[in-house]
Amino acid sequence: MIRGGALVLVAALLAGCSSPSTRPEPAPAPAPRPVPSATSTAPPAPAGHAPSYSTWELGVHVLPRTSQGFGEILPTPKALRTRRYPTRDLLPPPADGRFHSSIGPVTPAIRQRMGETWSPACPVGLADLAYVTVSFRGFDGAAHTGELVLAADQAAPVVSVFRALFAAGYPIEEMRLPTTADLDAPPTGDGNDTAALVCRATRGATSWSAHAYGLAIDVNPFLNPYHKGDVVLPERASAYLDRTRTQPGIIHPGDLVVREFARIGWSWGGSWSSLQDYQHFTATGR
Repeated sequence: MIRGGALVLVAALLAGCSSPSTRPEPAPAPAPRPVPSATSTAPPAPAGHAPSYSTWELGVHVLPRTSQGFGEILPTPKALRTRRYPTRDLLPPPADGRFHSSIGPVTPAIRQRMGETWSPACPVGLADLAYVTVSFRGFDGAAHTGELVLAADQAAPVVSVFRALFAAGYPIEEMRLPTTADLDAPPTGDGNDTAALVCRATRGATSWSAHAYGLAIDVNPFLNPYHKGDVVLPERASAYLDRTRTQPGIIHPGDLVVREFARIGWSWGGSWSSLQDYQHFTATGR
C-alpha cells in the first residue's frame, strides 16, 4: 500500500523522502491516510431508504500506535464492511463524461504540492518523473479526474491501463497526490487513495520501495489491503482479507485490472506467497 495511502497508506513501513537509514518506513504508501477534504462525507439517506453511502466519517478516528509504528489493527467498522463513498472532485471532472488523460512534467507547482513525498535524496530525479491525469469512474457512478506522479517512461502504458478500466466501469474511490499532510497524519486506518509515487523504503527493509521510483501503484487500498502475519494495512480493513467477497473494486486473480497491468509488464502483489499486497501493482516485481 502507498501508506496510505492514499497512500494508501509513518514510522515502520512508510517513510518520507529522507534516506531509509534516517527515516524509518511506516504504514504503506501511497495508500495515504485520508484528509477530510479528499472524499466527501456521506449525504443523508432519503427517508425510508437504506443509506446509499457509508456513514463512517473518514480520517478522524485516530488509532493508538503500535511498537511497529502502525495504528492498532482493529476490526472493520460495520459502516465500512461494504464501503461506498461519493468522490469529491479536486480536479475538474471530464465535461463530456468520457475518458481523458494528460502526461506532463512535474512543474514547480506540482512539486510544491508533493511536499515531503519527494526530495533530492530520493532515488529518482524530477526530470525522470511525469505528472499524469486520467479519468476514472467513482463509486458514485460519475466520471472524475485523478492524478498520479509516475516514472516518465511508464506514464503512457499506465494511462492505457486506466483507459481500459474506465471503459469497463471499474470503480475507484479517489486518486490524488499524497502530500506531507498524509505523511504526518495520525493513523486512522481507513484511507483508500489510489496513488503511485511516495519516496519510502520497502516494508520491513531499508532498500527503496518501487513506489520511491514511481514504479508502483496501489489501487483501492482499503478494499485490497496489505497483509503479513498480524499486520493489516490499512489497519481497519481486515474484513477485506476475505477474498471471496465480490463487491466492486475488490481485486481477484484474473480480473481486468490484473490483466491490464500484466499487459504492460507489471505484476500484482496479491499473487505473492510470503505476504499479500492486494492493492499493489509494480513494474519491478516488488
